[in-house]
Amino acid sequence: MQQLNSKIPEGPLADKWSRYKASLRLVSPANKKKLEIIVVGTGLAGASAASALGELGYKVKAFCFQDSPRRAHSVAAQGGINAAKNYKNDNDSIYRLFFDTIKGGDYRAREANVYRAAEVSNLVIDHYTALGVPFARDYGGALDTRSFGGVQVSRTFYAKGQTGQQCLLGAYSSLTRQIAKGTVKMFSRRDMLDLVIVEGKARGIITRNLVSGELERHSAHAVVLATGGYGTVFYLSTLGLGSNASAAWNAHKKGALFANPSFIQIHPTSIPVLNDYQCKLTLMSESLRNDGRVWVSKEKGDKRHPTEIPEEERDYYLERKYPAFGNLVPRDVASRAAKERCDAGYGAGDSGLSVYLDFKDAIDAHGKKAIQDKYGNLFEMYEKITGINPYNQPMRIYPAGHYTMGGLWVDYNLMTTIPGLFAIGESNFSDHGANRLGANSLMQCSGDGYFILPNTIGDYLADEIRTGKIPTDQQPFKEAEKGVEEKIQKFMAIGGRKSASSFHKRLGKIMWDHCGMRRDAEGLQKGKELLNELEEEFWKDLRIPGNDREINQELEKALKVADFFEVGRLMCEDAIQREESCGAHFREEHQTETGEAKRDDKNFAYVAAWEYKGHREKPDMHKEPLRFEHVEIKERSYK
Repeated sequence: MQQLNSKIPEGPLADKWSRYKASLRLVSPANKKKLEIIVVGTGLAGASAASALGELGYKVKAFCFQDSPRRAHSVAAQGGINAAKNYKNDNDSIYRLFFDTIKGGDYRAREANVYRAAEVSNLVIDHYTALGVPFARDYGGALDTRSFGGVQVSRTFYAKGQTGQQCLLGAYSSLTRQIAKGTVKMFSRRDMLDLVIVEGKARGIITRNLVSGELERHSAHAVVLATGGYGTVFYLSTLGLGSNASAAWNAHKKGALFANPSFIQIHPTSIPVLNDYQCKLTLMSESLRNDGRVWVSKEKGDKRHPTEIPEEERDYYLERKYPAFGNLVPRDVASRAAKERCDAGYGAGDSGLSVYLDFKDAIDAHGKKAIQDKYGNLFEMYEKITGINPYNQPMRIYPAGHYTMGGLWVDYNLMTTIPGLFAIGESNFSDHGANRLGANSLMQCSGDGYFILPNTIGDYLADEIRTGKIPTDQQPFKEAEKGVEEKIQKFMAIGGRKSASSFHKRLGKIMWDHCGMRRDAEGLQKGKELLNELEEEFWKDLRIPGNDREINQELEKALKVADFFEVGRLMCEDAIQREESCGAHFREEHQTETGEAKRDDKNFAYVAAWEYKGHREKPDMHKEPLRFEHVEIKERSYK
């Protein structure tokens, strides 16, 4: 059985990271040139890590399945990126950002990791500004900030409604600089299909060239996964269609523990499902709740046009239930509140599965141009998708699958339970607990890649300077490639009638219905049974046209869907054992009299890290106790 050692350093919370950095071993510039590092994924986490490691002098190989790193899903982050700069002089601080994140995650994250993320956040903003990211500025030219959910200060830096895209372009510019210098070699259109372990250490990966279909072996002294989350397990989600769990899941099957898989965020402001033919949903930024007011009619089943419903007949339910935070409560709270109103019969639209997000008061108070300057591209996107002009009538929104707080277990060095395998950004579990606060994703991804991993990975690589180049003709590489080839041929030989996407859609509905916003023991168990039944049908009736030695997107989808069956089962397993409600994990059996999440700190203040034991075999759970020495653990309230 594996033993968990989080390697949290001793000492005062505010000094842990600086003292720990001073104790880490270094690799000399001459020796860095001898060491190779694989970085899988080139979103904000991967691009920042690859460029920072290349700048340090390591030989970096960067991989993405897109045709360019610019297409990573980080572009979809709209609202902003947090940092504790206190530019508004509203009493913000590193500690307050740390506390808000711990509280927002419902006290299910490590104190040390969260404080470090808050600490490096200021460096991240300085770095992106130096790279030329066009953050919004006030009239005097200083960087502007706005507020986000779950906080009472303005610490979110933004670039209109396209912050993720602008930050990614900044990271991409630093990455391409290193590519031009020769320290980073870019491998686009490559899909990682297995991790190679040599004598207990991560030494490489097996990839499939998505253009030629050829399998390739790549070796390195360390492997970094920056492959994002698994929110597309719901099929309909705010994530890009290519987002998947496969790289992390392949590492999990090779021995990397998977932590808190049931902690998956539901975002409250997505454009609702419009028809049965959709393959994804579109996010409307949380930043809109700064100026938009959320409401439903006080009358059940009200089908009147929203502009015909008078003010006195509107229920601004978030302002009513949570007066201290109003429309800017955390995402899990806002999502459950919207679902409760819709389930009770007060929802908007023909389906009754949406609520209104109204900007009339803000436009009246500040003028249309002020709102347009802040959110113009978001309003255009909404009108293009729905045909409704949100300047003239309210948006309709509804919760959707979004971000995964769960992921590969990592220690303070961001290393998994496999020596030499690191996980950064959304692919690890470390910073957000049971619910991520808005604008903390870009903060964590960038902090991990630019300012944390480049320090911690050197301590591991200090022992590798005498290793020499890792040959790819070793038996572990041959066996891994053979295993991938056999897996692909198994898919190609099924010869059924149904597409991978059709199975994914049904799988996603099972997960949404039984392991989505609200859960109970009976439903979770039923979900596992339905997944098993659907998986059996998948392996009998899947059809993949074409062959595997060419561009074959159906094969790509099938490989990912097969992994989602196992991911979904582990999510249900994790949710079943966690007999409490916390953050985005809401068990119907465990709620307060007012319908809020009811934690059980005595029995469940731990990280659940799961060990893979085989297909459909019951996984082993390892517990990492969470200790709170610098915050008082108490019931989370936003009222």
